Amino acid sequence: MATTIPQIARAMREVLTSSADAAAKTTQFVQRTSRLGGATFSQTLAFGFLGNPQASLEELAQTAATLGVPITPQALDQRFTPAAAACLEQVLRAAITRVIAADPVAIPLLERFAAVWVQDSSTIVLPDALATVWQGCGGSTAAGTAAALKMQVRLDLRTGQLEGPQLQDGRASDRTALPPTILAAGALWLADLGYWSLAMLQTLDQQGIYWLSRLQVQTALYDAVGHPYDLVALLDAQCAETLDLAVRLGEAHRLPARLLAARVPQAVADERRRRLRAAARRAAW
Repeated sequence: MATTIPQIARAMREVLTSSADAAAKTTQFVQRTSRLGGATFSQTLAFGFLGNPQASLEELAQTAATLGVPITPQALDQRFTPAAAACLEQVLRAAITRVIAADPVAIPLLERFAAVWVQDSSTIVLPDALATVWQGCGGSTAAGTAAALKMQVRLDLRTGQLEGPQLQDGRASDRTALPPTILAAGALWLADLGYWSLAMLQTLDQQGIYWLSRLQVQTALYDAVGHPYDLVALLDAQCAETLDLAVRLGEAHRLPARLLAARVPQAVADERRRRLRAAARRAAW
């Protein structure tokens, strides 16, 4: 059943009021009576950053004032403590428990499946001081900082239902969160190569869950009787613009799948090769 706008509004009102106040007490963000309690603190940040994702302390203080809590930017800055972070994490977890979905989309292609789940993650670089809380990958580049937070989400394209965000260390593998094996039979799961695991894909197949992914190029390919394919030679031999071929994946798993390929214009192929070479040079440094 679809979630209506009034239902969403009621759920979010509860999260940003009673749930936020309860989280403030549990985490000891609020230890005595304060106008800037869990609810007003959460609303200040939610509404302030919703209006401007790069909001300054001054702008956030103005948001607090519109909520009836006059506060200086300096005083607000002092409230950003470990207890505040723990409070906001509990508020986020409370929001995640609210299931929001829309009316099913009447698209014939999607209606072939019980659900069409798209899964992905985003990584947020954090100050190094938070490395003991959210571990990054280390190193000196933006992608390899000492502290980072990864957020996992999964969206059903048929209903708009959202699962997550689920929080992880920035260094955590995508394969360790929101496992697709909990999906219902007849669903389609789409994800990028960060989630590639032949063992997991085989489990999905056994549970009647369809999947769609780019091919991990180091994966061994076989035909139905066990003869190996050379992927480059196979693609070079194609005269047609597209390829749709039944294959088996993996030396040990021999997972049945369909290999789909489409020829791209030469300019597109050249640009992809340029990016790959550039990435290889950066990795060599």
